[in-house]
Amino acid sequence: SSGINAEWPLRPGKACGGTVLTTVNDIRPSDMGECDKFEEIQIGNERYNVFKGCPKAKTCTIILRGGAEQFIDETERSLHDAIMIVRRALKNDAIVAGGGAIEMELSKELRNHAKTIHGKEQLLITAYAKALEVIPLQLCDNAGFDATTILNKLRQQHAEGKMWMGMDITTEDIVDNYEACVWEPSIVKINALTAACEACCTILSIDETVKNPNSNYKPPNALPGRM
Repeated sequence: SSGINAEWPLRPGKACGGTVLTTVNDIRPSDMGECDKFEEIQIGNERYNVFKGCPKAKTCTIILRGGAEQFIDETERSLHDAIMIVRRALKNDAIVAGGGAIEMELSKELRNHAKTIHGKEQLLITAYAKALEVIPLQLCDNAGFDATTILNKLRQQHAEGKMWMGMDITTEDIVDNYEACVWEPSIVKINALTAACEACCTILSIDETVKNPNSNYKPPNALPGRM
């Protein structure tokens, strides 16, 4: 059928270990694939062919269903982000504790470093350290927690050297997120901080803005008796 994607037969063929043929003539045993179970199921208004137990399958298919298109799109974005995080973690095995732990530790180190610097640079480093606390603050707001109490606890724990302490959504408290297996790839944090610094430098380098006049503006009518 012309409506079938030309690449579709290649995926089950690879998963089952078979060869995609253009004709049924001269089929050899080596061209055949196998799977433990094949069935056709109906989900909603659509029918799907399901291959289970494929010996060479390295991927799977996830079917998303929902009541509205925007819910499906949001679910797909969330799932895509989670898969990409895992993919990045597999490629770069260096990790840090999440839940605002690494941001609070960086903020503490920057504040301590700022105290050793004379001049206006101290203000810049202190402002950078304060900006890092926005991450755990936003996490608290999203979870409906008291951000002031959580941040005060985190500052106190990090000042005592407990560098992996972060917020715990399940108990509305703080916890060692490294021990709790709340991890994030370090490369993600590095890229985020790098992008934020570059964006800030770009904004600070702007010395003038030009405003485009309203295109819908109409000049007042001429005075009576004048052309």
